[in-house]
Amino acid sequence: MQLRPDEGNWRTVYKLMIGAIVPRPIGWISTVDSSGRPNLAPFSFFNAVCSNPAHLLFCPSVRSTDLGQKDTLHNVRATGEFVVNIVTEDLAEAMNTTATEFPRETNEFDVAGLTPIPSDSVRAPRVAESPINFECKVAQIIEIGNQPGGGSIVIGKVLMIHVAEDVLFGGDKIDPLKLHPIGRMAGTTYTHVNDLFEMVRAPSQIRPKD
Repeated sequence: MQLRPDEGNWRTVYKLMIGAIVPRPIGWISTVDSSGRPNLAPFSFFNAVCSNPAHLLFCPSVRSTDLGQKDTLHNVRATGEFVVNIVTEDLAEAMNTTATEFPRETNEFDVAGLTPIPSDSVRAPRVAESPINFECKVAQIIEIGNQPGGGSIVIGKVLMIHVAEDVLFGGDKIDPLKLHPIGRMAGTTYTHVNDLFEMVRAPSQIRPKD
């Protein structure tokens, strides 16, 4: 199969992308609107950008039902803040509940039975049940497309990191077998992270800078 994305159906391109680019980490994004009402939604187009300065990104797509912006994007535009909460196996069902497109006034924390707790640096609450939270200030929003299949890139500077002690080892490393994260596959499929293997990387062939 060969396909030029700009000549094909965007839904086919989407299916090929989410089936090939796997597993994808899930960014569970909590925000508040300009009135302080909380929102919580998962995004599987999510990743780290860099660690110095620490930045993350997630990509809200154009809503397929009414072609509008997702509430999360409205909120980060209005407040300039968000929190990334990491999804574990125990939180999978709650995360899936918050993936539903609810009316704007809905509090997804209440619907999913989750506990909002105050953040240190931003107004958006953290998910208390999540073992890792990244409090972020919006650094940049890049609009890629406003048509079906389009979306935006939200880049956030990390202001504060919260990590539960029971998923740490060595002081600053996270044990994946204690974290029990899940990954996003295609369609309704997710994956556990419990079959690990190691490979040692060869040393750098670049000379250190003087």
